[in-house]
Amino acid sequence: MTTVLVVEDTLTQAEVMVGALRQAGFNTIAVTSSEDARIKLNQQKPDLVILDVVLPGESGFELCREIKENPETNSIPVVICSTKNGEMDKFWGLKQGASSYLTKPIEPAELVRTVRLLTP
Repeated sequence: MTTVLVVEDTLTQAEVMVGALRQAGFNTIAVTSSEDARIKLNQQKPDLVILDVVLPGESGFELCREIKENPETNSIPVVICSTKNGEMDKFWGLKQGASSYLTKPIEPAELVRTVRLLTP
């Protein structure tokens, strides 16, 4: 079963994403910070990571760059989901190595479609 790590500090947004992914048949792990995400990445190798940009401590952009620079995690697709919807934000997110950039509010069908495109 495909496992998706959801890194989102807003409970409502996390519930929407996790609910949509579980309903579509994905296994999910939800955390609220970059630090917790790093721990989960070391414990379990998810098939895809969904990252918010604004997180406590380190930003989603920084965590995305770390994931892509680490040889053990650089093959994991990253989808950034953010309220930051400017062209420069999207450009910067993709420049950090994200495979896709979605803007909030998240449309569950679009999220599921994006995850399916990027996972085996």
